[in-house]
Formats: sequence, C-alpha cells, structure tokens
Amino acid sequence: MELKKTKPLSIFMDRHDVSDAVTAENVAQLHHQDLKIQHKFGCNALTYWFDDKRKTAFCLVEAPTAQAVIDMHNHAHGEVPHQIIEVDSNLVESFLGRIEDPKKSQNTELNIINDPAFRTLMVMEIKKFLLTKEEVLQNINKLFNKIFGNFNGTVVKKNEDYFLVSFQSVSKALLCALEIQSQFKIITKDFDNNNFHLKIGLNSGVPVTKKTTLFEDTIKLAERMCNIYNAEIVVSSEIKDLYKSENMNVFIEGGQIFVLTKADEKFLNNLMDYTEEKWKNTDLKVDDFCKHLGYSKSQLYRKMISLIDKSPNTFLKEFRLNEALKMLNKRTSNISEIAYDTGFNSLSYFSKCFQKRYNLLPSNYLSVN
Repeated sequence: MELKKTKPLSIFMDRHDVSDAVTAENVAQLHHQDLKIQHKFGCNALTYWFDDKRKTAFCLVEAPTAQAVIDMHNHAHGEVPHQIIEVDSNLVESFLGRIEDPKKSQNTELNIINDPAFRTLMVMEIKKFLLTKEEVLQNINKLFNKIFGNFNGTVVKKNEDYFLVSFQSVSKALLCALEIQSQFKIITKDFDNNNFHLKIGLNSGVPVTKKTTLFEDTIKLAERMCNIYNAEIVVSSEIKDLYKSENMNVFIEGGQIFVLTKADEKFLNNLMDYTEEKWKNTDLKVDDFCKHLGYSKSQLYRKMISLIDKSPNTFLKEFRLNEALKMLNKRTSNISEIAYDTGFNSLSYFSKCFQKRYNLLPSNYLSVN
C-alpha cells in the first residue's frame, strides 16, 4: 500500500492589532489557548511577541498552511490575525533574536512575554566605482562586524558592499552609524572619495505589514535613503522622535545626519516607485513625473533640489547610469545592449553621460575592472 505523503510544514508569522485594554497577561492566555488545541490543526505555536505600547502581537507558528493558523486561532479564542505571511525562521531569529518562547521570569503557569517585535533597521551600502582590493574590503567587513557587536546590532544580511542590521535600541543604532562613519573615514582616507564612499539609512518598523516579506516597508525605505540622498547618514522622522524619547528630548543635530519628514518619506517612496517602474522607457520625461506626482515642473524641481540636490533630469540620468554600472559588473550584456536596456536612446549619448559621471568610458571601465 502506498503511503500518503504529508505536506511539509512551513513557518508563518501573523499580526494581531489589539485594543488598548489588552495586557501582556491577556496575550499570554491567548497563546496558552493556542497551545492546548494546536495539534488539532497540525500546528505548532512556537512563540509570540507583544508590544504593549503599540498594542500589537505577532505569533510565530509552524503549520501546513496559513489557513490552518487562522483556523487554530479562531477555534482557540476567536482572535484571528489581521495579516499573515510565510517566513524563514533563520531570518526571524536574525531580526528578532529568538524563534521560541523565552524562559519564564516567574514561577507561574503562564509565560507572560512583554517583548516588542518593533526594530530599528540599518541599511548600509559601500558605494564603490572601481574594484577595491579584497584585503581592504575584508578589513572593512571585519571592523564593521566588531562595531555592530559593540552596539548590540545583529547582522541579518550582508555581502561585500551591503549590510542589513537589526537593533532593539534606536539610540544604539544611531550611535553605531556615527561610529561606523567615523571609522570608515579613517580607513579610506587615502581613497578617492568619488570612487569609494559610505551611505547609511536608518528606519524603524514591525515585521508584518500588508506586504509579503519581513520588514519589507522598513527595509525598502532605508535602502532608498542610501540610494538617493547625498548625506552619509539618513534617518526617518520616527527614528528622530524615538531617539529623543530615549535621550531626554535631545537629538544629534548637524554633521552628516539628514532627517526626513513624513512628507519627505511619502515623496521619496512615490518618486522611487514610479522611477523603478518606468526608468527603462526611453520616452520617459520630466512631464511624466510631474503628472504622476502631482507637481508642476517648477514645484518638482524645487522639491528635488531641496531634498536630494539633483534636478529631475539629473536624478533620472544618474539612476539609469547606476543600473548600467550594475549590468557592466555582471558582464552578461555588451555595452550597446546595456545602453538601450537602461533607457538611453543612443550608444554615443550613453557613453558621453557615463564618462562625465565616472571619468571613464564604459569600455575603459570594463578593461580596468
């Protein structure tokens, strides 16, 4: 007789938005109810996080399907999640520090957990034009890892020029960014700043929103901060507010820290959403941006100059050149194909723009890299 194959279990995280009256003990009781009947739905309720300040709870459950998690909650106590996504348990542990219940702090039946899933995330990108000696990059990586540890930061993802780091403390995240900025300047003092520089974006948020991956909105904005602003350290409005709440209403002003307003963040996301959708179109014009964003030409020009110190035309051109640079590094297409694939309507114009931006023709860039 052929044995019936069982569906492998997946890991899901859900979000519950609770009322102001709900306490950590209430949430612990709900979790306890889940544990009592989880086997009926093929689930394993691994742990949860509760944020009393923001009144949100996040459950981590091993289950055959997302619907099984919903059914378990509904049967146990009726508190079904507002959102649920499939997750990688290793990523959850990197972002949040655990994937199981912490040890009980008191000798009680309930394990009352008042542990928020809210995190400050740092995206750090090393912008390098020409290839850098492997030894230099290794030394930079080694130093950064040490600094992250000193400020209780956990590296979630990294490669030679990108770091994604999770912090529980907003203050430690910002102080870590300043320390990294300082040490990076010392290490790279003999380098050409046009070819080698650091960008850091700091944003905060919760793991499950309306998107499909962990901290998706938070990470995306932090990455966009790195890619667009001239300042070395860019922080969201919430980062500033949270830092002040932890430090007697004082914030570290000036220097290379640029603070976005809520309106700035909305504008940046709208601008980048549209750019990422349309940038390959050779017919894309400033008028198209104006129409989509709801600005006149003069309004859009002033807005972009004030925020990113680039005109709309310069911004679009540099975005395309940056994408072209990535393609050149991959070496999967020739220069002519890359020129047209990145929205330039002629090879000669692409080469002219590339040389003006990077002081090298595309062909020369390939030869030295």
